[in-house]
Amino acid sequence: MASTDSIMDLLDAGMRAEGLRQKAVASNIANIETPGYRRVDVKFEQLLAKALQSSDSLDLEDVEPQLYQPRQTATKSNGNDVDLEFEVGEMVKNSIRQKAFMRLLSKKYRQIDSAIDTGHA
Repeated sequence: MASTDSIMDLLDAGMRAEGLRQKAVASNIANIETPGYRRVDVKFEQLLAKALQSSDSLDLEDVEPQLYQPRQTATKSNGNDVDLEFEVGEMVKNSIRQKAFMRLLSKKYRQIDSAIDTGHA
């Protein structure tokens, strides 16, 4: 079973990634009409999976979300590749993930509070 610290570290890393992803989506939407603008995305899940599969000890401080440009999307005539419907979908998914991380984090804190209260009884 994973320790409370490692679970909290995973939740913290996830929250950082979703925060960065929210900024990326906002930037993409803000630049929807900017000629030559290429959308940005966040690489985190792949980095986390690689770190979890590694035989080295896991230090989540080293697993930082990274901005990157996917470049697989088709561009419009002005060289811009932002699709509003896609970005709104990404924003909804991101919001759901953020809420899930917050609920899990809240649950862990309630468990810690309960353990502390039980210890003083």
